[in-house]
Amino acid sequence: MSVTITVSEGVARHLNSLSFDQVGDIDIKLRILLDAEYRRRLARHSLTGRELARKYSMSFEEFEEQQMTRHKGYSWDAESDAIAWETAADGIRTVRRQLAELTAER
Repeated sequence: MSVTITVSEGVARHLNSLSFDQVGDIDIKLRILLDAEYRRRLARHSLTGRELARKYSMSFEEFEEQQMTRHKGYSWDAESDAIAWETAADGIRTVRRQLAELTAER
């Protein structure tokens, strides 16, 4: 299936100026940009997960099983970490799915 999209002349000019080893097809350039953005998001979510795993010396699953927010007295720090960690875990799953879909569509 093909969809026509309209972009401004400026955006088209910038897309055309991207070399990507001299790839001229705009669709391929957009796929490369999408892939790069998904990988950037995956790296950001993974970094958050690693930092919190190091901080608490456990996995997110263990953090939840041990009810660490309750154990820490529902402190702001523990609550905000739990939210950030859950967001990162969900983000990792979502971005991996998006990357798989993008790769499958090639």
